[in-house]
Amino acid sequence: MTYCVGILVRDGLVMLADTRTNAGLDNIATFRKLHVFQKEGERVITIATAGNLAVSQSVLNVLNEGLENPETGKIETIYTIPSMFKVAQFVGRAIREVYRIHGKSMEQQAASFDVTMLLGGQVKGGRLRLFMVYSAGNFIEATTDTPYLQIGEHKYGKPILDRAITSETDLPETLKLGLISMDSTLRSNLGVGMPIDIAVLRRDGLKVEMSHRIDDSDVYFSDLRAHWSAALRAAHQAIPNPPYGQNG
Repeated sequence: MTYCVGILVRDGLVMLADTRTNAGLDNIATFRKLHVFQKEGERVITIATAGNLAVSQSVLNVLNEGLENPETGKIETIYTIPSMFKVAQFVGRAIREVYRIHGKSMEQQAASFDVTMLLGGQVKGGRLRLFMVYSAGNFIEATTDTPYLQIGEHKYGKPILDRAITSETDLPETLKLGLISMDSTLRSNLGVGMPIDIAVLRRDGLKVEMSHRIDDSDVYFSDLRAHWSAALRAAHQAIPNPPYGQNG
């Protein structure tokens, strides 16, 4: 299982991803799910992956090595595509190419061709954008009304984002809320686990402003988890008990 979230706000983009993968209760491993493709000053693109690890890695290899443009005959890579919308199309095309090569044989072995990707970033001259690309290669885009997208085990981390995130939330607050969302998921699903990878992009910065990995020894994250638990306890204790069924 996986939990990844991308949050696009006025000042920039926050991407978070866990690193746990497992193929059974006794086969747990750590793999990076948040990947950065960057030419500083020209483009910065982040991709978070969920689903079948072999499929995700194959798609990432295709994005790096490239596909032939049927119109020009030239090899295109994620570093040469001229806009984020076309990058989203290119990622979808890469997924379909991996399915063409491996999809049928996987299905014959009862293995699911399952991959979903969060794609966020900016190409010089264009807007900072955030997309979710599905296993069919189609995609949706985050908007000011819905400024965040999630993949994987999303239900536990969604309520805090629904209540607190807007497109006007500042970047430090956005990162904090993203970490609370991740903590809620870690507490409720053993299939999501540490370490946690973070990437923060400032709008028009055309580089990763902050990249960090949180592990079990991270003091700030431990403090955040304790503060959030205490705040939730204080909040529900401050609410009056329900009057239902009380006599008089």
